[in-house]
Amino acid sequence: MTLLNAFFLMMPPSNGQSGGGSSFSSLFLIGGIFVIMYFFMIRPQSKKAKDQKKYIEGLQKGDKVVTHAGIHGTIYKVNEDTTIQLETSPGSYLKIEKSAISLEMTQAINKAAAPATDKK
Repeated sequence: MTLLNAFFLMMPPSNGQSGGGSSFSSLFLIGGIFVIMYFFMIRPQSKKAKDQKKYIEGLQKGDKVVTHAGIHGTIYKVNEDTTIQLETSPGSYLKIEKSAISLEMTQAINKAAAPATDKK
């Protein structure tokens, strides 16, 4: 059922009869839709944003990271402002914002690299 159909179910009938039970059940249905949206859309996004912020605050020298643009590198220096110096290859540095670091891509790369180093 679409949201538009749920809206029309909530409206009272136009022929003068009251539809008390129908309007209550449709109001209950719309409330249920909002609860489902909260648990499946809003709550996971806020948790993801909180994890990203915590990860950005915990960055330190030597961490291997990936930016949202796909640039791989190692943190060379964490500056006092909101930037870091990223060493992309020996002697090559980029100054980027901390917010450009991707938690998901960094975890995926570090997870894939961990089994390769354990086989030595």
